[in-house]
Amino acid sequence: MPQNVDVLCVGHASYDLIFSVSRHPDADEKVVADNLLGCGGGPAANAAVCIARLGLTSAFAGYLGRDLYGDKHFQELNDEGVDTQLIIRGASPTPLSAILVKPDGKRCLINYKGDTQALPADALNLAPIPAKVVLFDGHEPFISLALAEQARQSKIPTVLDAGSVHDGTLALMNRVDYLVCSEKFAVQYAGDEHKALSRLAALAPTVVITLGERGLVWQRGNEQGALSAYPVTAIDTTGAGDAFHGAFAAALAAGLEWQALLRYASAAGSLCCTKMGARLGLPSRQEHARLFNRPLF
Repeated sequence: MPQNVDVLCVGHASYDLIFSVSRHPDADEKVVADNLLGCGGGPAANAAVCIARLGLTSAFAGYLGRDLYGDKHFQELNDEGVDTQLIIRGASPTPLSAILVKPDGKRCLINYKGDTQALPADALNLAPIPAKVVLFDGHEPFISLALAEQARQSKIPTVLDAGSVHDGTLALMNRVDYLVCSEKFAVQYAGDEHKALSRLAALAPTVVITLGERGLVWQRGNEQGALSAYPVTAIDTTGAGDAFHGAFAAALAAGLEWQALLRYASAAGSLCCTKMGARLGLPSRQEHARLFNRPLF
């Protein structure tokens, strides 16, 4: 059992192979990559690394296979200072993602999980939960539902990274305190972000919809607002949402007031776009502080 941490991140861990290409290939077309990077990935795992780089403490709960990619990712998490005691290792493969990134930062992604299944609800027994905040990405729905209920009873704030509509995000969206979703999720769920904001606010106390370079919109109870994105030159948008969610949970654990929290998370997402690769783009505390001319906590 880990010592108390600021944020417990629960969900998906993969290994990413990131190819830099001049354009995304058409059907039956072969393209040559200009560069290749390999690193750990996955929304919750990336968020845990982001939180550690921002100077807070984090733990990751999820699955990694006992294979080459699982070993490499497990070592990366340890090297970043993420508590790895809640990682379940097994014979099924570590999920693998191939990501094609164009010069404008736009990407396409292929994920392979093989026969790897979601962990059962009793895979983790965390009572009491050793964290100030719990962040879910929806990819481990069974353990997440159990932890969300424990967190509610313990009055521990919970955050859902809802990147797309799937069984896990649908199961958790009305069981968390902060529903932080992507534009893709909003469009899939309601057709556009405005309809989604209204509908989702009936399910969660606080809703944030990230809109990429258009910033974000939010609603807390009857209060609504918007925030512009920080202007950056995007090299690779992979992981921007993971950085946003990690920084959002970190700022929540640190007790930032609402507007400062949104600016803090938005800055992390923008900074992530300025480097190639999700894991490599996650900002450090120093990089983040330079954008604000001072650390916020």
